[in-house]
Amino acid sequence: MRVRPPRLRLKPQTRQYSNSAARNNAKTKSSSTPKFDISPATGQLLLIGGVVGWGIVAGLSIRSQLEEETWYEGLKHSWFTAKPTPNVTKAISMLKSVFPEQGRLLTDAKVLTSDAATQFLAYIGSEAALPHKAIVFPQSTEDVVKIVKICKSCNVSIVPRGSGTGLEGHASGTTGDSICIDLSQMDRIIHINVADSDLTCQAGATWDGVNEILRKKGIPLFFPLDPASGSSLGGNLSTSCSGPNAVRYGTARGEWFLSATVVLASGEVIKTRRRAHKSSAGFDLTQLFIGAEGTLGIVTEVTIKLAPALPTTVALAHFPNVDFACRAVDALLKSHSGMHIQCVELTDSTFMKALNHSLSQSVTDRATRYPVSDTLFIKIQGSSIMQNDTLADIQRTLAQYGCEDIRVARGEEEADAMWGHRRGALPAILGYIEGSQVWSTDVCVPVSNLASLVRQVQEDAAKAGIICPIVGHVGDGNFHAALIYRNPAEFSKVKELSRRIVERALELDGTCTGEHGVGVGKRQYLIPELGTGTVELMKVIKKRLDPTNMMNPGKLYPSD
Repeated sequence: MRVRPPRLRLKPQTRQYSNSAARNNAKTKSSSTPKFDISPATGQLLLIGGVVGWGIVAGLSIRSQLEEETWYEGLKHSWFTAKPTPNVTKAISMLKSVFPEQGRLLTDAKVLTSDAATQFLAYIGSEAALPHKAIVFPQSTEDVVKIVKICKSCNVSIVPRGSGTGLEGHASGTTGDSICIDLSQMDRIIHINVADSDLTCQAGATWDGVNEILRKKGIPLFFPLDPASGSSLGGNLSTSCSGPNAVRYGTARGEWFLSATVVLASGEVIKTRRRAHKSSAGFDLTQLFIGAEGTLGIVTEVTIKLAPALPTTVALAHFPNVDFACRAVDALLKSHSGMHIQCVELTDSTFMKALNHSLSQSVTDRATRYPVSDTLFIKIQGSSIMQNDTLADIQRTLAQYGCEDIRVARGEEEADAMWGHRRGALPAILGYIEGSQVWSTDVCVPVSNLASLVRQVQEDAAKAGIICPIVGHVGDGNFHAALIYRNPAEFSKVKELSRRIVERALELDGTCTGEHGVGVGKRQYLIPELGTGTVELMKVIKKRLDPTNMMNPGKLYPSD
């Protein structure tokens, strides 16, 4: 694992634009809702809010901290003084002629440098934070085709971006001469098929924006994968997303994406399959692009399956240790009540301390306090009768595994607040220790191995003197260790702890990434996890579809 400069602490900052039209465009995007066409005749448009920041918190930047870093100073000066290559200059000139409207093409060096810093990366380094030479905003598949053909003719690399919530540098520049295709203006819902429980939209629409539109229209359906708030559906597909709902609804690979419209490196447009909810016709090419991270083509439209939106409630259960909590979850999911559990999340005692600290700083939740113990956040779905029956069964089961206390939400408002405290895990961790920074991990192991791995991580962190809150999707074996550090000495320990966590996960037949993807940060683990033959086959597919490596270079595939 190569040495990278320490990751930098994030704080809110407004993105800067080179002209008033771009600023107005950003303002429009941040305050609106998804565009929606019921039919071609109606032409009704609803704008989507969606330029969000990393993970759970929207619109965060690290520009000011980056400017204080020695390594970044060198990068900044070298990039500012370097002139674009003739191919890039030609490509930008051609793009300006195709997209003459203000705000459709950004080329100002200061804006691009600031934009590079807004990417919330699990690993910050010069390779993972190079600015793009330009950012272009298409509004249709046809626009993307034009951009791809221009870049192909000029031999310029392309980096697609949805909402910018990725944690592994998926949308960062790695070549120093790339053009970013920002899909955030491609956010129109094309058609909602209520009778068939599916929906077709452009790739820049966000999953939670789509769900909000469905809710406002009184359509009792939703897209259930529940990844990072504000993340785009194109990005969700490209990184094989999942989230807390995975224990009930699975991941992006579970056919929630029925089909995708993709622009290949050649400029050709393909649709991976039709809208039927099952098909045995040839390869499932939708699956080929799931997890490909924009390296095989640019997803411009998706058709997604929807699930019935059921009433839910929330319960919190506290345990003496992680082992008891994990054993309780195993018993719950195998019981007859397991089918009514939508989410079951593990948070350790260190995280509960961080959460209480965060709540103490809140105006609305200042009086809320939770026991400092290993805790399960459980979301139950179904009718009120079903919820009550399930809660009774849960209480009986948890009592057999040392549950010290259980708290059930008293109504929808309290349930939303309790679940919001789990959803706000990352900002709570970031604000826990003043002056600290965080390195987050994303391993996943078979559920039967989860408790032992979490315990090992806790022990290793304690021995190293590193504060390490843990949150995880205990129902599917995926968890995030948030390794907190405050100085270079602690950063060295955190880097080593992260490596050991991944290696131990692989030893337990697990994966280096359960839901964040590979990006730049985890390429070195791909061969140890998948084997040389599998990775070489992936490269064969990549080289066949993208022979010049113009599509999101420097991501996913290990270096030769």
